[in-house]
Amino acid sequence: MESPHFFVDRSLGAVQVPQLLRQAGWNLTTLVEHYGKPADEMVADVDWLALCGEHGWPVLMKDEKIRYRTAEREALVSAGVTAFCLASGNLRSTEMAEVFIRHRDVVWEKAVAGGAAIWVLSRQQARLTEL
Repeated sequence: MESPHFFVDRSLGAVQVPQLLRQAGWNLTTLVEHYGKPADEMVADVDWLALCGEHGWPVLMKDEKIRYRTAEREALVSAGVTAFCLASGNLRSTEMAEVFIRHRDVVWEKAVAGGAAIWVLSRQQARLTEL
């Protein structure tokens, strides 16, 4: 299976995690690559979520708390974005990439299926959360 095209949020960084995922065969665009520097720092989450919905890009991120922030959750739902969030924010870049890579099959399958969803990934599991 060929990698879906993912959008990588700034929370995962712009260099190491994307580079490790690309080396593992993932197709992606980072927030910095899309908007450029320093514009990337000014882009609101609701704006890049809408962009992802327009392009059909599933999102890789570190911040699962997005589901508790009303504006961002509503933007994700209305744009029909599938998001994959790390359960732990205290991981090094290599560990973050390893979690995504470990769950590659389910992430790619659910990314292709599409639809508004937030998946939380830990070393042990990938689980769908309530929106």
